Amino acid sequence: MATTKVPEVRDLTRLERIGAHSHIRGLGLDDALEPRQGAKVGKLTLKTTEMETIYDLGNKMIESLTKEKVQAGDVITIDKATGKICKLGRSFTRARDYDAMGAQTQFVQCPEGELQKRKEVVHTVSLHEIDVLFIDEVHMLDIECFSYLNRALETDLSPVLIMATNRGITRIRGTRYESPHGIPIDMLDRLVIIATSPYTEKETRQILKIRCEEEDVELSEEAHTVLTRIGQETSLRYAIQLITCAGLVCRRRRGTEVQVEDIKRAYSLFLDEARNTQYMMEYQDSFLFNEASHSRALKRKPFHWSWVKL
Repeated sequence: MATTKVPEVRDLTRLERIGAHSHIRGLGLDDALEPRQGAKVGKLTLKTTEMETIYDLGNKMIESLTKEKVQAGDVITIDKATGKICKLGRSFTRARDYDAMGAQTQFVQCPEGELQKRKEVVHTVSLHEIDVLFIDEVHMLDIECFSYLNRALETDLSPVLIMATNRGITRIRGTRYESPHGIPIDMLDRLVIIATSPYTEKETRQILKIRCEEEDVELSEEAHTVLTRIGQETSLRYAIQLITCAGLVCRRRRGTEVQVEDIKRAYSLFLDEARNTQYMMEYQDSFLFNEASHSRALKRKPFHWSWVKL
């Protein structure tokens, strides 16, 4: 059974097809120019001004060549990922093959360089070509983007729009007005807002357990309890980052299971957001530039180890 050799790199090949081994049979046609019965196989010679290569053809490629009515001397492009063939015209070197040619015949230069060439293709996708549009950090959109989305959502073919943001009352970009999540009020009126709530201790513990399995880090039961509490007192992201750090501390002491001491060591080396803010407030005058007010209150209290029984 014939197979098609398709390179893994997605390239656009600009080539001149100057001949085929048995041109008629290579296209899958018999002497009467009718499709032959059975499997279609063939060979194709592709050439530029510097290179020449013979390719084995499968059934799909033969059908594409037949559909495009490719002949010897045609300049074509082949998308190696999809097998799509596009005929650009005939080579100037074949301009004298026939005494008379149609007005639609276009002559082009023979391609130069290598057979395979990279080409960046930009495909413009409209909202009507997709079913679901997800926009993360939607507060980064300006008022003009929101106006466009408002108009697009009024059409019959508009997709399902999903937005995500972690902002509260903030300014709408491009205006001087503030609104919830930085989204205009008329846009918010079109949305069904999903309420979220903080993770419970059980949920936080389960998330950290799954993350430990992904990171291939073994935690003791006491260390898992401490890490869960840190995730609730500081942030879940910070607790997840401590898994890798505590794992490295454990390996350095040649341990096989992360203990509370390892988490405590990682916690002392890397600050969370609350401790970093407190540090900046205490030593802000020691930095080169400072715009913070001395009376600024901290939003979150730093985590303390007083509750941990060591």
